[in-house]
Amino acid sequence: MRRGRFSAVAGALLAFACGRGPGAPVLTLSGSAVGREADVVRGQLARFEAAHPPLQVRLRATPDGADERRQLYVQWLNAHVPDPDVLQVDVIWTPEFAAAGWLLPLDSFGPDVADFLPAAVAANRWNGRLYALPWFVDVGMLYWRTDLMAAAPRDLDALAAEATRAVAAQGAAAPSFGFVWQGARYEGLVTVFVEHLGAFGGAILDDQGAVVVDSEASVRALTFMRDAIWTAHVVPPSVLTWQEEQVRFAFQNGQAAFMRNWPYAYALLRDGAESRVAGRFDVAPMPATAAGAPTAALGGSQLAINARTDQPAAAYALVSYLTAPEQMLERARLAGQFPARLAPYGTAALDAALGLDTSAIRALIERAVPRPVTPVYSQLSDILQVRLHRALSRQQAPRAALAEAAVEMRRALHRAGLDAGGAP
Repeated sequence: MRRGRFSAVAGALLAFACGRGPGAPVLTLSGSAVGREADVVRGQLARFEAAHPPLQVRLRATPDGADERRQLYVQWLNAHVPDPDVLQVDVIWTPEFAAAGWLLPLDSFGPDVADFLPAAVAANRWNGRLYALPWFVDVGMLYWRTDLMAAAPRDLDALAAEATRAVAAQGAAAPSFGFVWQGARYEGLVTVFVEHLGAFGGAILDDQGAVVVDSEASVRALTFMRDAIWTAHVVPPSVLTWQEEQVRFAFQNGQAAFMRNWPYAYALLRDGAESRVAGRFDVAPMPATAAGAPTAALGGSQLAINARTDQPAAAYALVSYLTAPEQMLERARLAGQFPARLAPYGTAALDAALGLDTSAIRALIERAVPRPVTPVYSQLSDILQVRLHRALSRQQAPRAALAEAAVEMRRALHRAGLDAGGAP
């Protein structure tokens, strides 16, 4: 069946190529063009191009920053241009772009999504239709020091206790900070909050799309985050200005017992030439309370097709190729990125590519939770970022901050015609 589907795609590609007139047809992919990731993409595009003459494939570089890339995409897609044909999109953009009519539904191509991470597939659906395929995944992970403790903490209380003990210990290895995470007022703060929410049994929206960020569980989660800074002194106040790299440097330099970060940090921390904790750390799921469950915020990139492309068959053939297991394994080996498919996890090939026990990583990524799947997510995130930061910096009590955030979020959903319970 798989061979038949690829043959059909190849036939459509050939028909397209023969019907384009003089000159070779050109297919464009927009996305990251920095460092190892760019090298991997260019190599895979070259192989795809060689297998599909006379098609030419080009990588159109975009800003590496998510906000800048999104702004550029909005300009392109809102202008209804057919180029670029394929887009690398953040997991939180798919519903927004789909609702705007900017992405081509993929269902007619018959993609087999059974092996993809279910949370990632769910995040790429809007109104029951699939608009993107997961390319690689990011999940929030707890990094912990194996030289300071015998095992990863089993719950949040144990994390706080171990962090306090590690900081109080004597000796050169004693860290200055117990636990570090992304606390600046940006999207990273929302992902940290999502993981604390799950740990306490809370959520931002419920299954019907109603705002529940002001629930008792949510208040307990945000209160725990605030108190970890100002009462327990487990988390340093400086995290309120930190993003991923400041957090990584603190852990990498031996200053922290625990760190919440994404998978990209793993390979960098293993580099003995740069990292003081090389060989002295491991990863685990974020711990939880008895009222919740270990939760990993879902991140990562997807591949979507421009709704205005004039070569949909070629575009889907490229998406299918880039999301195949072989290409994902190569990305893992060369760029350290986690496959969006489940089958490679626990295999010797992926273990060697990433340098860790990927059967344990599978258990971690299966706890992945997407942020709210809604076309107005960016508005909801902006609201949350402000209120969360006010609570964590003690400008506002957690309960009041979340109550006000909930009112604003319900209004945003109502204006978009997406509210589940009406405007306040």
